[in-house]
Amino acid sequence: IQQHQEIHVVMGNEACDLDSTVSALALAYFLAQTTPAPKAAFVPVLNIPRADFALRTETTFLLRDRGIPATALVFRDEIDLGGLHHAGLLSLTLVDHHVLPGADAALEEAVVEVLDHRPLERARGPPCQVTVEPVGSCATLVTERILQGPPGVLDRTTAALLHGTILLDCINLSPAAGKVTPRDVACVSLLEERFPELPARDAVFGALQAAKFDVTGLTTEQMLRKDLKVLSSDEAVVGISGVFEDLETFLLRPGLLQDLEAFCQARGYAGLVAMTVSFNEHHEPTRKLAVYSAQEPLRSTLCRALEEATAPSLLLRPLPSPWPSVAAYAQGNAVATRKKVLPILRAAL
Repeated sequence: IQQHQEIHVVMGNEACDLDSTVSALALAYFLAQTTPAPKAAFVPVLNIPRADFALRTETTFLLRDRGIPATALVFRDEIDLGGLHHAGLLSLTLVDHHVLPGADAALEEAVVEVLDHRPLERARGPPCQVTVEPVGSCATLVTERILQGPPGVLDRTTAALLHGTILLDCINLSPAAGKVTPRDVACVSLLEERFPELPARDAVFGALQAAKFDVTGLTTEQMLRKDLKVLSSDEAVVGISGVFEDLETFLLRPGLLQDLEAFCQARGYAGLVAMTVSFNEHHEPTRKLAVYSAQEPLRSTLCRALEEATAPSLLLRPLPSPWPSVAAYAQGNAVATRKKVLPILRAAL
């Protein structure tokens, strides 16, 4: 700010999963390599505090595996985006999301480009460049962009990061999981064609999936924070956590109810939806849901919205819950991921 240096930040969403992280790193690197006479420095920013990075086990695993030290990364609590924007020095490219959370609303004016694979929730006019395509992984859109660029920019490290991310996001390109599209498959094939030394798909996916689902030693609070998204309306703020453990196991964690209360209280949440997922040996997902709120009306509202949803229908079946303030369900529609459930909850709020 003191040297009036412009900064172009490429940033993923606040869950900061592998897709958000790698999309930000790869696109910022590509822009830095290919922008003619850039006015700004390109900086990928991981949208979590550095202290939370250890919880992103699949991301720490892949970056370590590819020789990228955590010291080389910039985290959200290490850069003053508000100050840069206030000084007129910030350009912002959003990857893997296209609406900033309420707390970042002031940064909306700095957004110059969006690359996302979620359904478009709000339109952006020019000069903002918008690419929103229904692919399985945002890393697919980044890969397409890099492959359309000058030859020779894509290096082995970036290719390996993108390759692993698409495989993890698209559940090893398994049609049964309902996430993969022909464009994801095409990008994985192109990366393998260019870099035949990339490890085999099964090995890459197996290692990343094992790292992602490794929750040994995590407290309930850390598990809920590991993959957290937040929805807010004028009435209430609700957390939605992806939980990598079977719901029955999760509900029987010692002290769970006190942990849920404390988690929501510390963050000002009126409620929390935990979406659990586990996979069988054929990469087919089992999804379950728990809806927690100490406020009965809010809990009923969220439960009713989920039960009655038609776009998509979740095919919920109630499960026994050890606590009156927690409603539990098995989700018959196993291809309805959190991406599909978020709009239902947002509409309910």
